[in-house]
Amino acid sequence: MIISDDTILGGRIRLRQARGGYRAGLDAALLAAACDPAAANRLLDVGCGVGAVMLAAAARRPGVSFTGLERDPDAAMLARENIGLNGFEGQVTVVEGDAADPFARLGLAPFDAVVSNPPFFDDASALRGPAPAKESAWIAPEGLAAWLAFLSKATREGGSITVIHRADRLADLLAGLSPKAGSFQIRPIHPFADVPAKRVLVRAIKTGKAPLRLLPPLVLHERDGAKHRPEVEAILRGEADLDWR
Repeated sequence: MIISDDTILGGRIRLRQARGGYRAGLDAALLAAACDPAAANRLLDVGCGVGAVMLAAAARRPGVSFTGLERDPDAAMLARENIGLNGFEGQVTVVEGDAADPFARLGLAPFDAVVSNPPFFDDASALRGPAPAKESAWIAPEGLAAWLAFLSKATREGGSITVIHRADRLADLLAGLSPKAGSFQIRPIHPFADVPAKRVLVRAIKTGKAPLRLLPPLVLHERDGAKHRPEVEAILRGEADLDWR
C-alpha cells in the first residue's frame, strides 16, 4: 500500500491516506463542517475511513469526544496514525466494526450525534467496478436501509444524525431514517447555481417531531473558473461551519 501525506482544513490537519484507495475529498470536508455537536459530548463517525471527517470536526470542537467506526483494517490503522500525527489521542478514537452488524455488538452507549458518508451504491452492478481498494467505500452490500438503521440505533433519543449522500437517494434517506427520526433538515449541494444538486446533506433528530425544513442550497462554484465560491473556501479551510439556519 502506497501512502501519501496530505493536509486538509487549510493545512491544519495532516492526513495519511492510500494513493490507490478511497481518498478524502469535498464530501468529507462538508460533512465535518455540518456535524452537530453543539449539544453533544460524544460523536460517532460511521465509516470513518482514515479519519478525515472526525479530525476536521475535532479541530473545530475541542470539547467533544469523537469515535470512528471503520470496517477496513488498513483504513482503521491509518486513522489511528492520523490521530497521533495531529495530537488528538485524548479526543479521538477508532474502533473496528461494520454497520452491517448490530450496534449493540460494539458495547458502546448510544451517541449524542452521529455522522456518516455511507457508500453510494448497494449493488456492484450499478456502476463500473471500482478499484478493489475503493470497493468498501463505494459499495454497501447490506444496502443503504440497513446502514441508516444502524445510524438510528447508534443515536440516543434527541440526538442528531447527519448524512451526506447522492441527491438522487434523498427519498431513500428519508424513508430509511423516518421510522426512528424526524425534524428533518435538508440542504442541497449544487456544483453550479444553474444545474441540479448532486449531493444532499440531511440532518434528522431521533424521535424528533418538527416539520421538515428544506434549506437554501449550497452552491460550490461560479462559472468564472474559480475553484470554489468564497463561502465554500471558508468552510474547507475551517474558518466557517455549514449553516443549518
